[in-house]
Amino acid sequence: MIQWLKKVFDGDKKTLRRYDKVADQIEALAGEMAALSDAQLQEKAEEFKARYQAGETLDDLLVEAFAVVREAAKRVLGLYPFHVQLMGGIALHEGNIAEMKTGEGKTLTATMPVYLNAIAGKGVHVVTVNEYLATRDAEEMGELYRWLGLSVGLNLNELSAEEKRQAYSADITYSTNNELGFDYLRDNMVVYKEQMVQRPLHFAILDEVDSILIDEARTPLIISGQATQSTSFYARCDFFVKGLKEDEDYTIDVQSKTINFTEEGIDKAEDTFHVDNLYDVSHQALVHHLDQSLRANYIMMRDVDYVVDDGEVKIVDQFTGRIMDGRRYSDGLHQAIEAKENVEIQKETRTMAIITFQNFFRMYNKLSGMTGTAKTEEEEFTEIYNMNVIAVPTNEPVIRDDRSDIIYPNLHSKFKAVVEDIKERHAAGQPILVGTVAVETSEHLSELLQAEGIAHEVLNAKNHFREAEIIMNAGQPGAVTIATNMAGRGTDIKLGPGVRELGGLAVIGTERHESRRIDNQLRGRSGRQGDPGVTQFYLSLEDDLMLRAGSEAIQQLFKKFQIEENDAVIQSKMVSRQIEAAQKRIEGNNYDTRRNVLKYDDVMREQREVIYSQRQEVIMEQDSLAYVTIPMIVRTIERYIDMYTMSEDAKEWNLEYLVEFVHTVILRDDEISIEDFEGKSREQLKAELVERARENYEMQRENIGNDETFLEFEKVVLLRVVDQAWTTHIDVMDQLRQGIGLRSYGQSNPLTEYQQEGFRLFEEMIFEIDYETTRLLLQSQVRQNLEREQV
Repeated sequence: MIQWLKKVFDGDKKTLRRYDKVADQIEALAGEMAALSDAQLQEKAEEFKARYQAGETLDDLLVEAFAVVREAAKRVLGLYPFHVQLMGGIALHEGNIAEMKTGEGKTLTATMPVYLNAIAGKGVHVVTVNEYLATRDAEEMGELYRWLGLSVGLNLNELSAEEKRQAYSADITYSTNNELGFDYLRDNMVVYKEQMVQRPLHFAILDEVDSILIDEARTPLIISGQATQSTSFYARCDFFVKGLKEDEDYTIDVQSKTINFTEEGIDKAEDTFHVDNLYDVSHQALVHHLDQSLRANYIMMRDVDYVVDDGEVKIVDQFTGRIMDGRRYSDGLHQAIEAKENVEIQKETRTMAIITFQNFFRMYNKLSGMTGTAKTEEEEFTEIYNMNVIAVPTNEPVIRDDRSDIIYPNLHSKFKAVVEDIKERHAAGQPILVGTVAVETSEHLSELLQAEGIAHEVLNAKNHFREAEIIMNAGQPGAVTIATNMAGRGTDIKLGPGVRELGGLAVIGTERHESRRIDNQLRGRSGRQGDPGVTQFYLSLEDDLMLRAGSEAIQQLFKKFQIEENDAVIQSKMVSRQIEAAQKRIEGNNYDTRRNVLKYDDVMREQREVIYSQRQEVIMEQDSLAYVTIPMIVRTIERYIDMYTMSEDAKEWNLEYLVEFVHTVILRDDEISIEDFEGKSREQLKAELVERARENYEMQRENIGNDETFLEFEKVVLLRVVDQAWTTHIDVMDQLRQGIGLRSYGQSNPLTEYQQEGFRLFEEMIFEIDYETTRLLLQSQVRQNLEREQV
C-alpha cells in the first residue's frame, strides 16, 4: 500500500515538474506576445488553424497558443493567468482532472485549453452543473474567445432545435451536463437528419467534474413516453400503509435504508386486499405498489429527499441541495410519494431512451475536468474514465484554520452550541457560512437564529433563484448565511472590507456529509487565494452519518469520560479520524454501487450503440437501403424455414405453417400451396423463397416508379419498426434488471445472468425487427405522401 501511494504521489510530482517546465516556456513568450498589436494577436487563431491543417499537432501549438490567450486575457478581461493556472490548463489539455482549490481561478484556467482545442474545428464543450453558471461563463469568457476570433454558443433548455444547432456548430459551446445528454438521446430519436442538433462528441471540459461524473452517476437520463397505470391504486395502497405500525407491521434497516413487511403486516395486507397469498406471482403488481408506498411513507423524507412546491413533489439533489427540475423517481415511487403528500398523482411513463452520464461522457474523444475536490475519488476517475487527478499547487499558501470536529451527545445540545458560536462571531462582525446537509436542517437552524434576533439569509432548494445574490453578500461584515450543499459549488465568496482583520470567513458545518468531498467543498469556501479563514464542524451522536456508520466507539468515549448532556467531547483528532473512516466506508459502498450500475448499463450501452448507429445509417442514406433490407428479408426467411423444418425427417416438417408464413409475410397476391414445397430440401426451400421475395421487393420498387420515393418508403418502415421494438426492449430490460437480483438466491451471479438474458432478449428484438420490416416492405400498399413518424 505504501509503495502504491509513493508511486501515485511521485507520479504526480513528476507530472507537475513537466508542467512547470512547459509553463516556464509559456511565460518566456510574455514579452513577444505583449509586443503584438491587437490585430496581430487576433490573427493567431487563423495561423494556428492553418498550421494544424498542415500537420502540426495541438501539442506542438500548445506553448504559443497558451501565451496568446494569456496576453489576450490581460487585454480583454484584465486578468493575467498565474503560473499554476498555466499548469492546470496543461492538465486539462492532456485529458486529466485539474484539482484546484476554491478561488484559484478555474474558469480562467480553462480558457487556454479551450482555445487550443477549438483550433481543430471539431467543437469544444464546456460543461457546468447549472444554467446560471453556463450563462455566466459564456458571457464573461465568451468576450475573450470572440475577441480572439472564435465563435461561442450557449445551449439552454428553452432553445428551439434550430437555436441548439447553431449553439453546437460554434467553436466553443457552453452547456449543462443534463442538456448535453438529453440532446444526444433526442438526436437518436429524430427521423430526419435535419432535426439533429449535435456534432460528433469531440472534447469536453467538465467544471465541477466530481459532481457530474460521480454524484450524478447513479441517476440515468431518461426520456419518457405516455403512460398506462391507473393512479387510484396508489391512493388505496397509501391509505393502507399509513395505518401500519413500525416493528409490528414493518421493519426498517437504517443502515441500508430498506423496509420490509413483518408476518403481521403481510396478514393485514392479505385481509385488506382480499388475496390468499400476497407473494403469489399473480399479485406481483400489488406487492410492488405496497413496497413503494412503504418506502414513500417511512424512508423518503419531506424536505430532505424531496420538497412539495406548488402542489408538485420535486426531488432534492442530495449532493448539491438543489431541486432537480423535471426529474421524477422511477418505478412508481414518485406516484407513491404524491399519494402520501395528497397532491395530484401523475401517470406513470414508459421509458423511450435512457443513458447514464458515465456512458455518455465516455463517448467523447477526449474528456477532462476541474474541481476543488477529486483526490478522494482518484481510483474511480482512473478506472472508469481513464483520467488522472493532478493536484495543482495553490498560487498563495492556504492559511485557513481547519479545526477538529466537536461532538455532542444529541441534536439539541449540538444546535445550542452552534447558535452560541454564531452569536459570538456575529457580535464581532465576522461573516459566517453555516453548511447544512438537508433543507429541513437549514430551516430548523433559521428558526433558532430568528429566536435570538440574528439577521441571516437561507439558501436552499426552495429559494435557489436568489443564489448568486446571497453568495455575493456572504463575505460582507456581519453576514450570516445558512446554506445546503449548493453553496459549495461554482461561486466564490469574496471578503468585504475589514473582514481579513476579523479572521476571514468562518465556515460552520452542522454535520458531516457521507462524502468527504462535500465536506472539503464547504471548507474550501473559506481561505481562498491566501485569505485567512476558520472552519469548524459540530456533530452529534444522533446525526444521520453516525446512525448509518455506527457510532459505538464514540459512544464508548462518552461513557468513559462520563460526559454530561450539554458538554462536548474534547476536540479530538481521534474522533475526526473515526468519522473519516466511516465516510471512507460509505464512499467505498457508493463506488461499488456506481460501478455495479455501470456494469449493468454497459450491457445496454453496447445494444444502444448498435441500434443508434443503424438508425443513423438509415437516416443519412442518400441512394438505396437494399443493402440493409435485403439481408433482413433473407434472415427472416431462413429463420422461419429452419423453425418449421427442424426434424431430420421431411415428413414431420410443418409445411402448413410455412405456407401461412409465406402468405402473411412474403407474397401478397400470389397463391402458394403445400404441394409447391413437397419433395424439396431445406436449402432448396430457402433459395426459392428468397428468390420470390426479391422479385416481390423489385415489384414494389417498380410500382412506385421513383427511387427517391421507394427509399423514403424503406426509411419510414425501418424507423417505425426499429423505434417501436427498441422502446419495448428498454422496458423489458428494465424489468429484467429489477428482478435479476433474485437470481442470486439460486447461487447465480445476477450480472452474468443479466448479460446472458440481455443478449438473448436483444437477439429476439433483432429477429422481431427483421420480421416486421420484411412483412411491411413486401406486404404494404405504398402511398406517395409518405411521412416518417417519431415514436
